[in-house]
Amino acid sequence: MPMIDVYAAQDLFPAGADRQLAEELTRALLKAEGVANPGPTHLNNTGAYLHRMPADAVHTAAQGSARTVRVQVLTPPGVLDRAGQKQLTSEITQIVARIAGDPSQAGRTWVLLCEAAEGGWGIAGTAFGKQEFAALAAARK
Repeated sequence: MPMIDVYAAQDLFPAGADRQLAEELTRALLKAEGVANPGPTHLNNTGAYLHRMPADAVHTAAQGSARTVRVQVLTPPGVLDRAGQKQLTSEITQIVARIAGDPSQAGRTWVLLCEAAEGGWGIAGTAFGKQEFAALAAARK
């Protein structure tokens, strides 16, 4: 199951917005993966980690205390095709800007899409690769 990490200044999102941010990003990711009706396995195992950092911990070469956001998404190999990558990047950017309450935040939101290596994905003591994911999918039918 995929993982989402959001890195932002602690005051960028309103207080109490963490749950909404995590849920909306998770649903956008599952949709981009082609999961039309996420079930408990998807919803319980897609992790969203929100890293709120002190404002002075985020920098660019041009500015200290920058208002940039980094969203890194880690997926199993090959689950996002090119259309899914484009869709997800657009939706994540829109979600971040809307929840931050600042449309200009879109221009300062980085989305990094990463794939785990074959067999480099583990839960419950099992290193998942194509064979294990196929068996998991077959068991759900």
